[in-house]
Parts: sequence; structure tokens; C-alpha cells
Amino acid sequence: MHPFSASQPPLLVIALGYLGLLPFIGGALSIWVLPLGWRSFVLGALLDYAAVILAFMGAIHWGLAMRAEESEDAPLQLGLSVIPPLLGWLAIASGMPLLAALPLMLVGFVGLYLADVHAVRLGLAPQWYPALRMPLTAIVSLCLLVAWSSLFLS
Repeated sequence: MHPFSASQPPLLVIALGYLGLLPFIGGALSIWVLPLGWRSFVLGALLDYAAVILAFMGAIHWGLAMRAEESEDAPLQLGLSVIPPLLGWLAIASGMPLLAALPLMLVGFVGLYLADVHAVRLGLAPQWYPALRMPLTAIVSLCLLVAWSSLFLS
């Protein structure tokens, strides 16, 4: 079976995807269990990691655009590839308050998931990709919401 037509992601891909969640989960939990004095550091680290992962995930769409080569889908994939790192950069480099930066990251990750599903429909990404990305995106989103909620309950 060709890897693009498989319905489930390879085990290594699953393992690496879930390992990538550890900083999200650790950050979201640490906000609630560490002393209050650590909250600012943990929120900043979580936001930085989210920006890095947004850039990483955006780069996947750059690769998909290269796969599309000269097709009519390549320009859209190229455009989709630069939006996530720009959102991450805006969130961490602009001095944006966490109250706005964390929801911006959430929008970025949900948008990436939608772009991923679109890439599968175009045949640029493997059929199994949404089966991997859906739970990862849900967990990342939950972690960002948990972190964001801490700003209201301090």
C-alpha cells in the first residue's frame, strides 16, 4: 500500500507527534501547579514553543507546495506556509499581551488543521494526515485554552 493512501499514520509519526505535545501539556499543567511566581515564565515559554511549532507546521505546507510544483495549487500552499510563522512571530516579537497572543496561537493551530485537511483533499498530503492532526490540534488547543484561562483566574 502506498503511504499516501494509508488511512492511519505510521507509528513513528504518531510517536513523534505526541512527543511534541509534552511542552504544551507540561506548560499548561505547570501554570496551575507551580508557585504563582513562575506563571509568567511558564506562559512565555509555552507561547515561544507554540510559535516554533506554528513555524514548523507552516513549513510542511511549503514542502507540499514544492510537491505541487507547477500546479494551480502551489501558490495557495506557498501562501499557507508563511501565515503560521508570521502569526507566531507577531505573538512573540510584538510585545502583544498574553491575553491576545494565546488566542492568536489558538486561531493559528485551528487554521493549520483546516489547511491540512484542504491539502489532503488536493492529494498533496497523505490520507492519514487528518487522523494524526485532529487529536494533536485538539490537545494543543485545549492546552492553550487552559493557559489563557489562567490569566482570568489569577
